[in-house]
Amino acid sequence: MDVSKKVLVVDDMLTMRKIVQKFCIEIGFSKIELAADGKMAWETIQAASEQFGLIISDINMPNMTGIELLEKVRGNEKTASTPFILLTAESEKEFIDAALKSKVNGYIVKPFTKEILLKNLQKVA
Repeated sequence: MDVSKKVLVVDDMLTMRKIVQKFCIEIGFSKIELAADGKMAWETIQAASEQFGLIISDINMPNMTGIELLEKVRGNEKTASTPFILLTAESEKEFIDAALKSKVNGYIVKPFTKEILLKNLQKVA
């Protein structure tokens, strides 16, 4: 796992963004950007001078969902292979199926621990 990669954390809840950011820092990442929804995240990705090496996103957000963001990332030549982890309170099969269909790299159900995040990161990042 390359902790020098730039990470984008996307969640409409400030508290959750801060928790994920804290976990990432504790794991060793130092370049972390935050976005409050998928639309803002997509704008951040497009404007970035350095590619993101990892995206961690909530699914249920206003303006653009995590699945919609994932589809945009996968549909763009520059970002198509970027590791992408979805965080959600949804454990229903329909959400998991939609995430897998969109080629998500990891899927974490909230609440979660730093250890669960680390385990997922070791698989994808």
